[in-house]
Amino acid sequence: MNDQEVLRRLLDRQEITDTLYRYASAIDVKDYDRLRTVFTDDVVAQYAGAPEVTGADELVGWIREMSPSTKYQHHLLNVYEVEIDGDEARTYTYHTSHQVDEATPDTVYVIVARYRDVLRRVDDRWLIADKRMEVGWMERREYSQALAVSAEAEQNLAAQSAAKAPD
Repeated sequence: MNDQEVLRRLLDRQEITDTLYRYASAIDVKDYDRLRTVFTDDVVAQYAGAPEVTGADELVGWIREMSPSTKYQHHLLNVYEVEIDGDEARTYTYHTSHQVDEATPDTVYVIVARYRDVLRRVDDRWLIADKRMEVGWMERREYSQALAVSAEAEQNLAAQSAAKAPD
């Protein structure tokens, strides 16, 4: 492999990873227009045991309908593998998601899963053509956010006081 090929491979890998991160961040902030830009028109996706969804507009609509009352969501992704073969790539990504619903702000829904994606180069952009989410663990955790904020404020004030105290 010559230098140009190595450089192209590194750039492709970064662009592929950026597409996966854009997918997660767009969902987290409910930017569905941006989310649409990461998919091929004919994308096929399956999340956990749900039926397959075909088509980018249909997938974005389904994701929107799955989270209408989500107040806060945070995806943490670790892209473990990127295998590039010409204009197609296969990725393997670990994913942990925390979701808080408006109606239950003291409860966080945690999902630990893996994504297996196929991306395709379309007009010099890497887009998700197939997405599969395999869930390893789901749970709900409860903790009073009012108590958490209060405890954090007390710790911050104590640290500020200690920092101002003469030696």
